[in-house]
Amino acid sequence: MNSAIELLAPRYDIAWYPWAVQYFFMIALSYATLWLAAPALVFGRQRWLPTARLALLACLTTTLVAPVALLADLHQPLRFWHFYAYANSHSWMSVGSLVLPLYVVGVMVLAWLAWRPALQAHRQASGLPGLVARWLSFGSAPTPRALVVLVGLGTLALSTGIMLYTGAEVAIVKARPLWHTVWLPPMFAATGFIAATGLVLVLNRVAGERSSVVTRQMLKVMLGACLVAGLVAGSWFLDGINANVGSVAAAMASVRDSAEWRSTALWGGLTGLVLFGAVLYLLTRPVSRRPALYAWAWVLGLVALHVGWMFRWVVLMDVQTVARHSAGFHHYGIPAGSSGILGIVGTFGLWLAALLLVDLLVPWRHATQGGSAADASPADPDHPDVEGALRHG
Repeated sequence: MNSAIELLAPRYDIAWYPWAVQYFFMIALSYATLWLAAPALVFGRQRWLPTARLALLACLTTTLVAPVALLADLHQPLRFWHFYAYANSHSWMSVGSLVLPLYVVGVMVLAWLAWRPALQAHRQASGLPGLVARWLSFGSAPTPRALVVLVGLGTLALSTGIMLYTGAEVAIVKARPLWHTVWLPPMFAATGFIAATGLVLVLNRVAGERSSVVTRQMLKVMLGACLVAGLVAGSWFLDGINANVGSVAAAMASVRDSAEWRSTALWGGLTGLVLFGAVLYLLTRPVSRRPALYAWAWVLGLVALHVGWMFRWVVLMDVQTVARHSAGFHHYGIPAGSSGILGIVGTFGLWLAALLLVDLLVPWRHATQGGSAADASPADPDHPDVEGALRHG
């Protein structure tokens, strides 16, 4: 007598919605742009000051928006205080709930210290910008350079904690082999820097700066970040195909027969190669041709932002469609409401609103490394924006 056993496996709803993608994307932009601003603001490299101004603008605005997306992803945002009432030192989320507020405060204080001399120089301006400058400048005393360095170093240390916890809280999940790997945190960081350099390139264009020095510096950093991401991705893949056991091998086995995952991997690989090749091409062109080519660098910036965001979408959303208790894949359709398209668009809209407000009310283009109002006078000439600045600045 033949007998058959039928196994029924329930399908559970996804745990993380697109809000999580927005948070991981915004916070990666935040800590990466902070490091892009650090050479000038913290370590005093004058030739990086134009880049630091744009990077700090991006850092502050993404830092303010990222926690909003995180709270929305908690499903019950008003219960965030449970992280503090029931702290758990063994939980990366609990650790992150302590590091994140300190990091947000650190970025805000660092931005205020960097912008304070410019605010002091604009105290006599008319209208709302002048009122904001008088309110935020807090007197006319110089801004100690040592204080800028101290706050900057502390915030950089906290940003390292943000990098660690955002990668570890995903990689620690053993139930998902596609997450449970040591390669995930460095890949988050590498793609974060790719996206951050892309954002600075875009801001360099839309903010009207159009600095060739900024463009060249960001292309160099982007090239290095692409190399790191390629090495991590290659090592991740080789680890999966050469191992018979382990999380990476199980992850490869879970998606080996999926045409959708193969197309996703192909798209990601080709996009990364095209981006790397285009950046290398721009950096190796003769000096006489660079101004015309650099004018289109913002397009590579958009591609870099796409790479950073899509990697997080694949990791955080597409991975959840892989069935854990049965074979096959679950379909996920992006809803139109606040947990889907509206949430994605709304997050970017909130960031754009923050960016426009800062641009309207704060003289960030005259940011310095500390000092007095005279150091950031609107009448002062800008720093040289020529190729020779990289060699002689």
